Amino acid sequence: METNRVEAFSDGVFAIAITLLILTISVPSHGEHLGHELLRLWPSYVAYAVSFLTIGIMWVNHHAIFRHFARVDRPLLLLNILLLMLIAFVPFPTRVAAEFARSDSDRRAAALLYGATLTITAICFFAVWIYGSTRLLRPDTDMREVSGITRSYLPGTPMYATATLVAFVSSKASLILFAAIAVFYAISASFFGRDE
Repeated sequence: METNRVEAFSDGVFAIAITLLILTISVPSHGEHLGHELLRLWPSYVAYAVSFLTIGIMWVNHHAIFRHFARVDRPLLLLNILLLMLIAFVPFPTRVAAEFARSDSDRRAAALLYGATLTITAICFFAVWIYGSTRLLRPDTDMREVSGITRSYLPGTPMYATATLVAFVSSKASLILFAAIAVFYAISASFFGRDE
């Protein structure tokens, strides 16, 4: 099967997931100090931005890896569906993290949920790439680029897992690390696939 249908379906899921992130920001209730209430929503703004950037980079990378595949088969379709299921789930832990970012008692659970989601997503993304790059590459694919893509994915799961585990010590530090990872991948996206 050609990759076009898979990419079109995937684009739709990415678009819906990234759009649903705006629902993580609740409109403040009527009050005398709307400006103050809007400022109090800063955790929602940060969570929105981090998750938007994370999903956006995943979309860019998804497009980049699928252009190397000559075709898709059933196992790749199933791996991709699992990946898309997790991406579509990201708005939920984003909202939980935003709503409980100021709660000392619940922030750890929120960080763990967010981190577990992104860690499993990174595992699935890596699985899609490894499976496709070992079985479904185009004949004219530059293997240096394949090697570069593989290297760029290697730190993803350990970084997300580490940031998740940090929540047991400091949930604030954990949430800051997720933001740092998003920025890291946004910056490194310009070097995606280059052989060093």
